[in-house]
This record gives sequence, C-alpha cells and structure tokens, in this order.
Amino acid sequence: MNDPRLCSIHLEAQPRRADFRRAREVLLGSCGQNTLAADRDQLADLRSHRNLPPENQATVTPLHYWLLDKEAVYHLKVGLNTIGRMPDNDVAILDSSVSRRHCAIVIHSSRGCELYDTASKNGTFVNGQRVSAPTSLKAGDEIRLCDRQLVFLSDSRGQPPAPPEDDANERTHVED
Repeated sequence: MNDPRLCSIHLEAQPRRADFRRAREVLLGSCGQNTLAADRDQLADLRSHRNLPPENQATVTPLHYWLLDKEAVYHLKVGLNTIGRMPDNDVAILDSSVSRRHCAIVIHSSRGCELYDTASKNGTFVNGQRVSAPTSLKAGDEIRLCDRQLVFLSDSRGQPPAPPEDDANERTHVED
C-alpha cells in the first residue's frame, strides 16, 4: 500500500484487517482519475514541503470543504481525507473510542463528496443513520464518530467557518 494513511498493519485481528482492506478497496475504487491525481499532487507537495499548487493539476473544484466540531475546524482537500485517532490522519480526532482509521471523506474534483466507514469498530453515522455503504455528503450533514459530533460544511468563497466560541480556553485548529 503506497498511501500510509490507508495501511492496515495496525489491525492485528484477521477479521478486522480483512474488513478494513475490503473497505479500502471500495474507497479507492470510487476515486476518479482527476481526484486521485489532485490528491497525489497534494501528497507530493506535503512530502517535499512545497506550498505551490502543481502546474499540471487538472480541474479543481471552486468549492471549499470543512469539518467543524466543538474543538476545531478541519480543512478538507480534493481527494482522500482520512479521519481517525492516529496523528497521521488528515483529520486526527484524539479520542480513544474513535478507531485509528475510522472513516474517510472523498472530495471529488467534480464537486461530489462521499463518506466511507473504513471498518471502524464503533461505526460512523450521518444524520443519525449508520453508514454501511458510501454515503453522499451535503453541507450541514452531521457526522458522528462515537461521542464526537462533526458538521460537514462547504463554501464557494473559501472562508472557513467561524471558530467555536463556547469556551475561551478551547483551541481552534485550521488545517491547510
């Protein structure tokens, strides 16, 4: 597996590892060529510490996407966005009840967005319904990972949502 975000080595039990690998194949099979190309270019940029967009990048959607919870604002990019408690996920949720590789959101270069559960132990829910297959997302959808509530947001202006204001001591994390 070339993408470390989708490595299954952390799963010791054979049934869970097989379930994760099946979920990974469905997830990767849903990504179109433009979406995968955009994601690969962005991964290469991260690895080489360049912040410039690739010159050969095809079409990038003018919409911007985020996940918002009570602790942070997480920027989502075109391509694959992994979510889980491992720090190398695109969205790291540091909560012991969240699986290491809990789920993923694919932002297609054609503006479509889907959520995939990657064989998480406690399941992933969208608007109260457990995800058992790829689930389309739209702005305002509520995503629940165990006790963590996230809201999926989009905006054509590229402005992240206002940070949470419940407590002055809470941190706001905007990821690029």
